[in-house]
Amino acid sequence: MPQTIEPETLQKHLDDDWLILDLCNDQNYTREHIPGAVHVSPRELLCGHPPVANRLPEKEQLDALATRLGLAADRQVVLYDDEGGGWAGRMAWTLDVIGHHHWSYLNGGFTAWRNEGYPVENKINSPEPRPQTVVIDTSWIARTNDIMTGLGRPGFVIWDARSRSEFDGRRAVALRAGHIPGAIHCEWTELMDPARNLRIRDDAASYLEKTGLTRNRDIVTHCQSHHRSGFTYLVARILGYSRIRAYDGSWAEWGNRNDTPVEVSE
Repeated sequence: MPQTIEPETLQKHLDDDWLILDLCNDQNYTREHIPGAVHVSPRELLCGHPPVANRLPEKEQLDALATRLGLAADRQVVLYDDEGGGWAGRMAWTLDVIGHHHWSYLNGGFTAWRNEGYPVENKINSPEPRPQTVVIDTSWIARTNDIMTGLGRPGFVIWDARSRSEFDGRRAVALRAGHIPGAIHCEWTELMDPARNLRIRDDAASYLEKTGLTRNRDIVTHCQSHHRSGFTYLVARILGYSRIRAYDGSWAEWGNRNDTPVEVSE
């Protein structure tokens, strides 16, 4: 399966044994969703406790989620949300971390599905649980120390997916404002095409090349909480970037420490 599918393709496979995961707002799922879709609340993808509540959940939490979803190793998973791909991307990263690489992203998510007239339902779907024990692959994860040792190394680069005002240091959502030294700014929404119902823009590959976020570099992407950077991670994976990791601590961790270097724009 390709890692992006279009709504028309998904509609043809609604009766197949695919696991369609809805990463929309909880209330939005209750109101309407793609037929057969199973809801994963975004909060299930976060550890939820201090000092950095947005980091990867503990292994026990991931075991419980995989068990609830009946996540068999060979089952095809389709991911979508209703905001352009942030939470769907966070779920894709989580699946990579636990070794489940059979996932595809519904291009444009629920925005494209609904706006283009595809069927919806409001039935709450619950898959049959299957006991699962996950193995965490840390090669997809960047931690603070990884970044500290990578700074200044040729071929290593940070992809900051936050807003320009956060990156520049004009807007503070942590004790310190600014960005990781040397980071390249490419806000997550720059890779969406509003004219095509928030699909990934057709020229995403060349757009990233122009920013300096090239395939031959070791890239770590982050935002404030690894939600927006869920989408930038997703796009990189779809484009075949093999050297992409996510910093799940993100600015909520980096900007609240006193031992991490910070730059502000002139």
